[in-house]
Amino acid sequence: MSRKRVDLKLENVTIESVAAEGKALARVDGMVVFVDFAVPGDIVDIQVFKKKKNYMEGFISRMVKPSPHRLEAFCEHFGVCGGCRWQPLPYEMQLEAKRQQVCDQLVRIGHLEVPEIRPTLPSERIQYYRNKLEFSASCRRWVLQGEDPEAIPDNDRMGLGFHVGKFFDKVLDIKKCWLQPEPSNAIRLFIKDFCIKNGYEFYNIRENHGFFRNMFIRTTESGAVMLIVCFAHEDVEKRTALLDAVAAEFPSITSLYYVINEKLNDSISDQSPVLYKGDEAIYEEMEGLRFKIGPKSFYQTNTLQAYRLYSVARDFAALTGNEVVYDLYTGTGTIAQFVSRKASKVIGIEYVLEAIEDAKVNAAANGIDNCEFFAGDMKDVLNDAFVAKHGRPDVIILDPPRAGIHPDVAKVILNAAPDRMVYVSCNPASQARDLAILCEDYEITAVQPVDMFPHTMHVENVCALKRKVK
Repeated sequence: MSRKRVDLKLENVTIESVAAEGKALARVDGMVVFVDFAVPGDIVDIQVFKKKKNYMEGFISRMVKPSPHRLEAFCEHFGVCGGCRWQPLPYEMQLEAKRQQVCDQLVRIGHLEVPEIRPTLPSERIQYYRNKLEFSASCRRWVLQGEDPEAIPDNDRMGLGFHVGKFFDKVLDIKKCWLQPEPSNAIRLFIKDFCIKNGYEFYNIRENHGFFRNMFIRTTESGAVMLIVCFAHEDVEKRTALLDAVAAEFPSITSLYYVINEKLNDSISDQSPVLYKGDEAIYEEMEGLRFKIGPKSFYQTNTLQAYRLYSVARDFAALTGNEVVYDLYTGTGTIAQFVSRKASKVIGIEYVLEAIEDAKVNAAANGIDNCEFFAGDMKDVLNDAFVAKHGRPDVIILDPPRAGIHPDVAKVILNAAPDRMVYVSCNPASQARDLAILCEDYEITAVQPVDMFPHTMHVENVCALKRKVK
């Protein structure tokens, strides 16, 4: 059965507030309307494309009167590219919207008892703040509004940039991205131009054929640059020509890798990157600690804000130097090492074996001897026998993926009965669900949202928990 098309236009609607998932909210005849790319105070006409019993969704068909708060978007790709959706929203309003998002998930939806939620910690940089970006190649770039697909020259059909919205096979060609500092844009544009001039076949994402597939750029605060270029199959002559040209044009690239990825998806987590030129890793520093970052390493993508995030977590842990700390979902052990100076012993657990190997290397290089790291699925590794063997934790720090923690993990945590916990989350919704379980035995004593991704709806949130006195 075909979906019924909604043909409804709402006129002269005032946008009231920021809503979930980066949308804005208005009310018309008592019904909530969610609108993309709107700012509180805008007066707009809305074209509705979805109508349900309790709400509608639509887009701005005409700007009647812009809000006095509205800013001009700084990126030419705004509105088409899926990122940085809040560019027209003043940064102070973004921060408050993120605090409200945390409040909604924990209090209004989660019904948790929390102290006053602190103002969102702002990011020191709101442009060029990312240290890692991935760009996808496509033989059929996204056709912009107003373009005639039949009139596009052959050498302008290729794209190198970001996927558009929910379309897995559509790539928006990016002229300039404001997320990562140079030489990120220059490297991407050079590679695209070289591939076009030399007849390299850009990847066909839908049909899974082509040569040049995607690329990753990683940077550090000290200026190191790692480039990983991914090809769909091996062609030594073409691959070598491209990599040599990039290395010659950008001597600032300190680590140059390539990947031959013949599978259907672009992820390189299960691939073996090959070092072509330069150093095997780049390094980031934090409070005198040095962290090795390889082509597949996880490291927080906003370096300066990661320091503030970890500082909040450490402060919430209230360590005195005598505690046994469990750092669950430790990644490459960044938080574990960051708190190790104020702990007796730190146990880090992470399911990605390569990340644990990096954690061990980093700890050894930093002269840290009170951290132990273990690899495996959290619900399998963290059990009562593990706790009995390695000691009951005085403090547990959690930093799980977006899905949150497994119920079995929550059960073991409650059985381990640490005095305090710190829950770091990139998804307040799953965090609220998990906290509802943990709060059987714990009370939330502090809540601190942290903005890691300016101009987006995403927010990190840190909660401190204390064991209830029974």
